[in-house]
Amino acid sequence: MDLMGTRTVNDVLIDRAGLYPQAPFLVAEDRDGRVVEFSYADFLERVRCTAGGLSQAGVRAGDSVVLHLENSAEFVLTWFAVLWAGAVAVPSNTANTASELDHVIELSEARTVITSERHGDVVVRAAAPHHGRLRVLVARGRSAHLGAAHLDEFDATPVAPAAVGSEDLAELIFTSGTTSKPKAVMLTHANCLHAGEEMSKGLALDASDRLLTTLPLFHVNAQAATVLPALTVGGTCVVLEEYSASRFLSQVRGHRATSVSLVAMQVRTLLAQPPRLDDAVHPVRRCFFVLPVTAEERAAFERRFGIRLTYGYGLSEAMMLLSLAPLAGDPHWPSIGLPTINRDVRLVDETGSEVPVGSPGEIVVAGTPGRTLMKGYFRNEGATAEALRDGWLHTGDVGRFDEDGFLFFVDRRKDVIKRSGENISAAEVETTLAAHPGVVEAAVIGVPDPIRDEAVWAYVVPDGPLEEAELLEYCRERLSAFKVPSEVVFVTSLPKTSIGKINKSLLRAEAAGGATEPGE
Repeated sequence: MDLMGTRTVNDVLIDRAGLYPQAPFLVAEDRDGRVVEFSYADFLERVRCTAGGLSQAGVRAGDSVVLHLENSAEFVLTWFAVLWAGAVAVPSNTANTASELDHVIELSEARTVITSERHGDVVVRAAAPHHGRLRVLVARGRSAHLGAAHLDEFDATPVAPAAVGSEDLAELIFTSGTTSKPKAVMLTHANCLHAGEEMSKGLALDASDRLLTTLPLFHVNAQAATVLPALTVGGTCVVLEEYSASRFLSQVRGHRATSVSLVAMQVRTLLAQPPRLDDAVHPVRRCFFVLPVTAEERAAFERRFGIRLTYGYGLSEAMMLLSLAPLAGDPHWPSIGLPTINRDVRLVDETGSEVPVGSPGEIVVAGTPGRTLMKGYFRNEGATAEALRDGWLHTGDVGRFDEDGFLFFVDRRKDVIKRSGENISAAEVETTLAAHPGVVEAAVIGVPDPIRDEAVWAYVVPDGPLEEAELLEYCRERLSAFKVPSEVVFVTSLPKTSIGKINKSLLRAEAAGGATEPGE
């Protein structure tokens, strides 16, 4: 069943504004508690005008436009306006350093970056190597001191939507994998609509629902679990600029949220708050949840807050959901659920053959590139061919099915570290460390962390005396803060396999206190 047809995101926005003109679509609360709200009709008009301003600023159909913005009404408006103009949105992690943002700009071939005053300095530094090819627009806050134009300065005459098709590019989402630099996942209008259809049906949402998130809009989770399903059903998306464990429940109540999206770090920090008599007093009836917590943490959370955690699994390359726990009945915890609507999910061995029930295998999913799967990796045919094979997306993750068809997550084949909901490429951190003149060799692993899922540990072979503080400062200048190692272990050598590859299983065992020192 094709749920998207020939429609684009623009088509659905026009349709919903016609059906629910006065209903609220977007509510955004900033870090200081200020709230703005747009009805469907108001939001459509603002998108049309913002797209007109982008056109006056020189944005053309097919251009890549980087959005380096915090969660805000401006993010959602410019995202939709870029699509309305027929351009391609390129959300950027606001934790990116100037060099990381430069990679996003260079790979995406962007000609425009839209940012806020808060992140303007990083954007200006990242734009400098592009010698004037890149225009910087500020959509939030002041702009004069940055030497950049404010988007409001341009003629905001409303414009008609560009002539784009459902399989035209809508977004480039940067994702960390096994390579030293993040890859850009190509997602189409159809991919975005499929994400909204899949999540809204999986969570049984309707026009009365108010979907709230504090997760960053530059990731697919917030897009596919909040904004796009709200658009799909004519509901309301509530976007909070920042997450605060002490304020979260009061914000949920204040915004009358019926559906929230959480990661494990948020579950743990909410549990760490002092108990209150009204902890379970709220309107939430759905909670989409990713990343594992213990059975004890899950039971404590559900008992204290009266919110059932609906475990799911997805990835950017599938935009996004592959499996979801049922809303009622036994969820087979810690299963990551049953395959979602129209998803053919299988587990295969290294030869591509399906493994028996109960046996671990790589999670692969069938689909159509550009509709139910990504179109590919931008400017990376090799990585695309590796991930998309004979109509199947190879996730690099390992799972197992039980006798009832529930999927369980086992391990990651990809060398990726999960830290507070962020994916970190171990190879990217290793490449940065190895570039330091005082480092001979480095290996990076994820170590279990009781709050942030995993901590980043670096094992480093130095070339003479080297201070940990110096090495960490070197990393901070080149990597987002969440990628910087939390622990550096200096060693004389790294353990190797028979073919000379670093044996990270020994490093993980050593970190857990169950092995001899590396290099012995």
